[in-house]
Amino acid sequence: MVDIRIPIGLMFAIIGVIISIFGIVTMSDSAMYQKSLGVNVNLIMGVLMLIFGLVMLFFAFRKKKG
Repeated sequence: MVDIRIPIGLMFAIIGVIISIFGIVTMSDSAMYQKSLGVNVNLIMGVLMLIFGLVMLFFAFRKKKG
C-alpha cells in the first residue's frame, strides 16, 4: 500500500528548500518586502514548509519500521 505521506513530505521539503534559498538570496532587497512590513515571508514560509515536509517523512518512515 502506498503511503501518501512520502510524496507529500518530499514535495513540501523540496519546495521549502527552494523558497528558503530564495528568501536568503533576496534578504537584502528591502523594496521587495516593503508590502509585508519588512518581514521576509519567503524565508519564514520556506522554513515552515521544510519542517512540515520533514515531519511528514519522519512519520512515514517511522511507521514502516514498526
